[in-house]
Amino acid sequence: MSARFRRLLAVIATAICAVALPAFAAPARADNPIVQTIYTADPAPLVHNGRVYLYTGHDEDNSTYFTMKEWRVYSSADMVNWTDHGSPMSLATFSWASADAWAGQVVNRNGKFYWYVPVKNRSTGRMAIGVGVSSSPTGPFTDAIGRPLVENGEIDPTVFIDDDGQAYLYWGNPNLWYVRLNSDMISYTGGATQIPLTTAGFGTRTGNTARPTLYEEGPWVYKRNGLYYNVFAAKCCSEFIGYSTAPGPTGPWTYRGTVMPTQGSSFTNHAGIIDFNGGSYFFYHNGALPGGGGYTRSVAVEKFTYNADGTIPVMNMTTSGAPQNGTLNPYARQEAETIGWSSGVETEPSSEGTMNVGFIENGDYIKVKGAAFGGGATSFTARVASGAGGGRIEVRTGSPTGAVAGTCTVPGTGGWQAWTSVSCATTGLSGTQDLYLRFTGGGGYLFNVNWWQFTGSSTGGNLLTNPGMEDGTAGWQVNGSGTLAADTGVVRSGTRALTITGRTGAWNGPAQDVTSRVTNGRTYTTSVWVRAQSGTPSAKATLALTAGGATSYLQLTPAATVNANGWTLLSGTATPSWSGTLSRALLYVETAAGTDNLTIDDASFQ
Repeated sequence: MSARFRRLLAVIATAICAVALPAFAAPARADNPIVQTIYTADPAPLVHNGRVYLYTGHDEDNSTYFTMKEWRVYSSADMVNWTDHGSPMSLATFSWASADAWAGQVVNRNGKFYWYVPVKNRSTGRMAIGVGVSSSPTGPFTDAIGRPLVENGEIDPTVFIDDDGQAYLYWGNPNLWYVRLNSDMISYTGGATQIPLTTAGFGTRTGNTARPTLYEEGPWVYKRNGLYYNVFAAKCCSEFIGYSTAPGPTGPWTYRGTVMPTQGSSFTNHAGIIDFNGGSYFFYHNGALPGGGGYTRSVAVEKFTYNADGTIPVMNMTTSGAPQNGTLNPYARQEAETIGWSSGVETEPSSEGTMNVGFIENGDYIKVKGAAFGGGATSFTARVASGAGGGRIEVRTGSPTGAVAGTCTVPGTGGWQAWTSVSCATTGLSGTQDLYLRFTGGGGYLFNVNWWQFTGSSTGGNLLTNPGMEDGTAGWQVNGSGTLAADTGVVRSGTRALTITGRTGAWNGPAQDVTSRVTNGRTYTTSVWVRAQSGTPSAKATLALTAGGATSYLQLTPAATVNANGWTLLSGTATPSWSGTLSRALLYVETAAGTDNLTIDDASFQ
């Protein structure tokens, strides 16, 4: 929704709440809905390389129908701070489509990402299923086949790949269909098969002889512990979320009950379920944002635990959302559009790549949840642009009116995409805290923000340059032989990691010169996430110290490592010491043996 429209609605909503609904007068504490900058709908989550990618539709402002022209992508490593990747696919992607960018789903196979969506076929006027394809989870996506994959006037595709490699495409409203996809994911064998909608399989709907079962639309099919689940929007209108299970991917289905009752101000709902980092998560949509309703919806998420018998518990909509899974590293460069909660701002494509936060006015703010400052941050840097007179960024903790840790002045830069960096000193930032960036200034739009990053002192904070790899290879070099390059296809957090190829020795690896940053006899904590071409690596982080003409090697991480979603965390503490004058200190990642390609992300030396 536009910033001005949202601001007016927020003022109205706040006034109403102050009179009649005081319990809802503090949205800054909420984490649901998880996107506040626009209306989003029809969530489709995907777990890939240690992140959750969330694909959504986009309800246009002031809609009085399902007016949807594009799809959006968000991602998170902790389930609370979501990075906006913009719109990598729209109706314009499909030259044969005329309208209705409705509910779809993305699956990953063969090193590619396939996005199955329902759109209206211009030549027939019927709804059809199209397929977008990309080599990256964030796109851009192109039309994979230049025509509909399947067309029978029905909607809401979901795709499931079974353990034997057979992929299934399900879709349908008012019926439920499936086809067996070929391994190329853009064709299928045989014809479309209609799944019998029996009351035993999909529950009993009362008062509607034309549609005797509860199934309405929006299937989400997956497998867990050998059992197949079909979670769907039930009974219209308003809808609730129900589910059925089966011993096989095509049935027979048995209705199991309610997942989420009818509630909220949207008369539709749409489910997506994933497992991520040891937890199970249920995505849905409602109309909880100001101005929200059945045609202006917003995606939300809850964490849940399956019952011992594999059944899904009944869940209710909350404003608190899922708990944070981990922390956020403020010493890595963070995109400004990585947001836990926001007020007043919007996002837009940046001339420097990715997205930026824009349309900022006095009093707007961004919340980032669970920033791990460790021993302490001493300065804050932000990448900013202003076509007006600029303003100020107030670094606060706890709330938008919490303690001020620092204030950066943003000048006019001569354009809304004319970028410069500003820095300011910070105090009182240690441990793990919720961070608020509050924007202040005069009237009208103030400035845009592209990214931000904290630095620490010699007694705290990350001593590495570009520790999150978001600036490509900046600050990093190769120890020995090999080629180091930014990697956007395999990342643990953010949008980039570093990959080294062409290693000729096990000691070759990504490195950083820390000569001016280490103190003799001080204890340092090191951590870095690593992936290897062949799987879990026997990797280690090493500090090479050259002093008095001799080089010594100190292993900074123990042999024991923790593996998560293909990434191995190397972490440990060590105390470097030397005699004489230190001429060089090089921190690098190597392996015990072999010359596999290595990828690293989210490094820390403090």
